[in-house]
Amino acid sequence: MPETAALTNPLREGIRLRRTPDPCSMVIFGASGDLTRRKLIPALFYLSREGMLAPGFSVVGCARTPNTEEAFRREMAGAVKKFLQLTTESDAFVEAFGKTLHYVADDFGDPKAYAMLKGVLERLDQERGTSGNRLFYLATPPSFFPVIVQHLGGAGLAKPQVPGKTWTHIIIEKPFGQSLESARDLNRVVTGDFSENQIYRIDHYLGKETVQNLLVFRFANGVFEPFWNRRYIDHVQITVAEELGVENRGSYYEESGLLRDMIQNHVLQLLSLVAMEPPATFEATAVRDEKAKVLRSIRPMPASRVPDFVLRGQYSEGLVGGKKEIGYRSEPKVAPASNTETYAAVKLFIDNWRWADVPFYLRSGKRLPKRVSEISIQFRRVPHLLFRGSGAEGIEPNVISIRLQPNEGISLKFCAKLPGTSMQIRPVKMEFRYGESFGATPPTAYETLLLDCMLGDPTLFNRDDAVELSWEFVDPILERWKQDGGKGLAFYPAGSWGPPEADDFIERDGRQWQRL
Repeated sequence: MPETAALTNPLREGIRLRRTPDPCSMVIFGASGDLTRRKLIPALFYLSREGMLAPGFSVVGCARTPNTEEAFRREMAGAVKKFLQLTTESDAFVEAFGKTLHYVADDFGDPKAYAMLKGVLERLDQERGTSGNRLFYLATPPSFFPVIVQHLGGAGLAKPQVPGKTWTHIIIEKPFGQSLESARDLNRVVTGDFSENQIYRIDHYLGKETVQNLLVFRFANGVFEPFWNRRYIDHVQITVAEELGVENRGSYYEESGLLRDMIQNHVLQLLSLVAMEPPATFEATAVRDEKAKVLRSIRPMPASRVPDFVLRGQYSEGLVGGKKEIGYRSEPKVAPASNTETYAAVKLFIDNWRWADVPFYLRSGKRLPKRVSEISIQFRRVPHLLFRGSGAEGIEPNVISIRLQPNEGISLKFCAKLPGTSMQIRPVKMEFRYGESFGATPPTAYETLLLDCMLGDPTLFNRDDAVELSWEFVDPILERWKQDGGKGLAFYPAGSWGPPEADDFIERDGRQWQRL
């Protein structure tokens, strides 16, 4: 894209209008991992290229893999070139952005490594003017979270270097715990060395441009919010579908499963944004208070009622995009008789004034026909069918669909008369698409969230109470499945929209899944 076009691009102009964070050093634990290569370093390069990082910004990669600084810089240059699809800019990265990268070998449990890290950070404060501001990113397996946190505290790295003048933040990747008890334990460990306002529990879904736009759609338009309640809405569907299987993450998935991996965090976070009350201000505490109220209002699900409100499934051999794919039990590092779910459908209610008796249907799965995330709000049918005899008896209800990925946008389905002399009614759509309206690809979630963390804005990050409330809802389901073993586990061919029982699950209420 020519530089003149880039300067007039509304999305880039929006980024340029944002406040630039103070100079800081960002320490990435797990720097040799896939997340660092695919997401973190490319996101940091993008922010640097757009002028959103201070000149002294520095990165220190920490990993158990022995490496040299030069080799680390070359590897990250390759990652930027590959995942941002750069050509000539990769050379500029090596010479400019590459100089901001440093490396420390750390097995995460050795106090000497943290003493070495502290020395590197102090040197960067002097040489690059990072002023004692630190951002720690835990991109490691969850088992290392407590170890790293406690060693940071022991090395004197957890607290701001100069209270009131410098800042220290820590980003913790999901999953935050494996149950309510483990989440509480982890919260206790982390808050033992870091205060809550230093902790940023990241869920990359909340950084997506379309997810943020959900708040604007609801609260910046007078036409929608008056109808966003039980009086007008029949039900809400939230779908997060993935075309891929578990890939090389079989061992992780055997411990996690779909409910922990997707529903407990991503999907319940989307639910809270759809259902929340208008906050007094668009400020972190106000927004997160309203989200927590939603999670607190979800009707408890006793273990005895789980089969009535939750369906689990697992993909078997099938065709995806015309290609034959193996079943979950044949994936590497998966038990041959595994009962781990790769699909889940959940029906829940929010017991408050706005949403009483409105069902929310959540579904997510792997090896479905396509990758798509969408929120569908279906309105109640008209109370009186005025146009009888015109096919109106079978007309579809009005639906607002918010497409989070791909082809991001919003559509409204309503009824219209077909041209002609007779009264025939058909559903039509009004659509808004980000790419067509703004002419550019928005920043990725990680670019947005990393910048917010450096700016000290936790609005799009999870607070401790929200994490624990999500686990309070999920725990009884997991406990019941543990008791049932393979009982109730439904199977579906890879490339389908889930088990046939999933259709029965919603159709028994007189409703259907939205076509995606």
